[in-house]
Amino acid sequence: MRGRQRDMWSAYKRASRDHLNAYDREEGRLQNGIGKEFGNPSWKRSLPHVLVATISSFLFGYHLGVVNDTLESISLDLGFSGSTLAEGLVVSTCLAGAFVGSVFSGWIADGVGRRRAFQLCALPMIIGASMSATANTLVGMLLGRLIVGTGMGLGPPVAALYVAEVSPAFVRGTFGSFTQIATCLGLMGALLIGIPAKDVVGWWRVCFWVSAVPAALLALLMEFCAESPHWLLKKGKTAETEAEFEKLLGVLHVKSAMAELPKSDRGDEVDNVKFSELLYGRHFRVVFIGSTLFALQQLSGINAVFYFSSTVFKSAGVPSDLGNICVGIINLSGSIIAMTLMDRLGRKVLLIWSFVGMAVSMGFQVMAASAFLPGSGILYLSVGGMLLFVFTFSMGAGPVPGLLLSEIFPGRIRAKAMAVCMAVHWVINFFVGLLFLRLLEQLGPQVLYTIFATFCLIAVVFVKRNVVETKGRTLQEIEIALLPSPS
Repeated sequence: MRGRQRDMWSAYKRASRDHLNAYDREEGRLQNGIGKEFGNPSWKRSLPHVLVATISSFLFGYHLGVVNDTLESISLDLGFSGSTLAEGLVVSTCLAGAFVGSVFSGWIADGVGRRRAFQLCALPMIIGASMSATANTLVGMLLGRLIVGTGMGLGPPVAALYVAEVSPAFVRGTFGSFTQIATCLGLMGALLIGIPAKDVVGWWRVCFWVSAVPAALLALLMEFCAESPHWLLKKGKTAETEAEFEKLLGVLHVKSAMAELPKSDRGDEVDNVKFSELLYGRHFRVVFIGSTLFALQQLSGINAVFYFSSTVFKSAGVPSDLGNICVGIINLSGSIIAMTLMDRLGRKVLLIWSFVGMAVSMGFQVMAASAFLPGSGILYLSVGGMLLFVFTFSMGAGPVPGLLLSEIFPGRIRAKAMAVCMAVHWVINFFVGLLFLRLLEQLGPQVLYTIFATFCLIAVVFVKRNVVETKGRTLQEIEIALLPSPS
């Protein structure tokens, strides 16, 4: 296997050198070694574009958390207080919308471009949030949440694509972590803004109105951001591609960046990608890896831990508001640490140790559910295990899959393959949320948390065997390593 990888790497170096020389001859100047001559491009040029893109991730987190503290007052005002079914629908309707948005995200991103896709993502978030804020019935609230959900589903895969395609290779991991940090900030922002909801009549409407502001900013600021050079070249817009590379990397790095673009990004059969191509044939392996990573991410039990955190804190005598803020701070802290390590240790190392830590944390939860421990021991293991689980998740299993998938998919199928994997993510997410309390009741916490720990260990084995390290590699290098040319 290692010999095969060395052969592929040698083949890449030869192909890359030949391709670069051919491109230089067309331009009438020698550019061989230009990347080394001028060093890495400045990360400051692409940073503003990445930050604008992460507004979509902030909105994603905000809308996930906006009903946590406001649900009780919403149910009283709209007349469905006491109905667990109605309350569950208010929470989960956006997940159905997110599934729809994620399914179509790849076709939208490839059809109108990444920038326009972001603006289309912002539109339902503005309309849906406004409908929820002005709702006087349960139906109006659910419709608003459904519309918001379509924007939630569209935003994350497009953000992962855009960040990977506009970031220099040496900081792509760091910039990719910004999406997870923005999601954490969105969750925390929703919790903080929602605190007065229990005391101030109608405050929940303010919480929904507030979300329209960053959505409008996303739509506006995207007008001034660079389009993905990869998408432009797919459409045959070579001059525009060079102009965007100059904006993102600087004029000295345009030629080398153009030469390093994968051949699959050069307009060959771009619009002829069929859904069947993603499920078998040459592309099956990378789509399988991506879908399985997202499935294992959700089957690890992360959402179950988030859903159950308030109950754990209440049993420990900690107010749920304070407890949720603690979870948010832990999540944010882990994401920031992951950002600093992503381009140093690499994606694969962070994934492996993240899942190992999550398995250990679930082991603490299993021990806490055992009857032989004293009350204080149960308390420390339960709360400590939950916080450790969130921390280790945010160090790898949270931020890495979205970034890694946008790196490992060939340019020709990148957007559509991301859409398929995000659809898998939302389906597993939905069923975990739907069945968690039922399984907890039927199986008990020991068995259920053991199952979650087992999935974490399965993830460790899967990552070791199937995931290649992408740290510091160009997208072309990664494509060649994972998708050898057909014989």
